[in-house]
Amino acid sequence: MLSYRHAFHAGSFADVLKHAVLVQVLRHVTRKPKPIYVLDTHAGAGWYGLDSPMAQKTGEFRDGIGRLLAIPAPWPELLAPYLELVRATNQPGELRSYPGSPALARAMLRLHDRLELVELHGTDHGLLAESVGRAPGVRVVREDGLAALVLRMPPPERRAVVLVDPSWEIKSDYDAVPRALARAHRRFPTGIYLLWYPVIERVRVEALLAALHATGIPAQFRLELGLRPDAPGLGMTGCGLIVINPPWTLLEAAMTGLPWLAGALGATGGATIDWLTPQAQKITWA
Repeated sequence: MLSYRHAFHAGSFADVLKHAVLVQVLRHVTRKPKPIYVLDTHAGAGWYGLDSPMAQKTGEFRDGIGRLLAIPAPWPELLAPYLELVRATNQPGELRSYPGSPALARAMLRLHDRLELVELHGTDHGLLAESVGRAPGVRVVREDGLAALVLRMPPPERRAVVLVDPSWEIKSDYDAVPRALARAHRRFPTGIYLLWYPVIERVRVEALLAALHATGIPAQFRLELGLRPDAPGLGMTGCGLIVINPPWTLLEAAMTGLPWLAGALGATGGATIDWLTPQAQKITWA
């Protein structure tokens, strides 16, 4: 249950999509002066060395962040703020380190904002506490991420961005995640929730999307990128994000940014932008 280590996959095409959207959302919500609470339910180690044995073993970053940073700016609005942050963490012309979602969120937040990072894996929790946990306004806890998702809602700030990024190695997550999201949303319906999912078996993805639709949560926006066409037995061929209560700036950026990303990564499995469930109310706080 605790075997997953994200260091093998840091900077992959899946990270690119997930982190570009996260940065875009945080960029939007921090335009207003009111404080924001950010919860990362499966935070990982926080920072990753791309010259480490784990990253070098898979080399996934080379076909993800490596390909994008090789493309000169300007980049599309969906990618530009994220790519600028990653580039700033490396020396010119080098790609040795990669900031995970905790580091990216910390870079986007202000002194009066609050960041809570949850990680259950013992080793990664220690690395996370060392790399990001000492910064002001940051709390690192070792806890079950889905339980924290429910218990932390609603936050005192009444403004929240939540990233839910489980490993999906435990098959029961496909049932547990929609239930936890539904409970969190009932407690705090105006939060912005980002759920990342892999495309390994299309039938399992469709069951997950059906379960999310059945929760009755409005305003579920989907972005999905297929690195390769669906093919059983070939591992993860794509990935997607469900964004609940997406900012309008994300909707506009995705329309041009996701097709550009697919082309830049040489993706042949297509790009999907649609509403899983329509927006039934105007979200005013964000």
